[in-house]
Amino acid sequence: MFEVGDYIGYVAAILTTVSFVPQAYKTIKTKDTSGISLWMYLLFTVGILLWFTYGVSLNNPAIYLSNGVTAVFSSIILITKIASGVKEKRSAR
Repeated sequence: MFEVGDYIGYVAAILTTVSFVPQAYKTIKTKDTSGISLWMYLLFTVGILLWFTYGVSLNNPAIYLSNGVTAVFSSIILITKIASGVKEKRSAR
């Protein structure tokens, strides 16, 4: 049976996961990553993947589902940022 803390955890998981949708959408649509820190997204994505692994080890869906989805969105942003940097370096040559 769910307790109040469980509901709070699921609401927090949904809100933090959904918060990445606008940035991921904008990044995919515009391919503009100039205002995004590479190191921040690199560290964040690794951290999210560790949270996902932790959630799996606990068999806690609130942790592993939210962090799994967030990892997808943050990876999209990170990969686009890396690709933009590579493209900029090639065009500067």
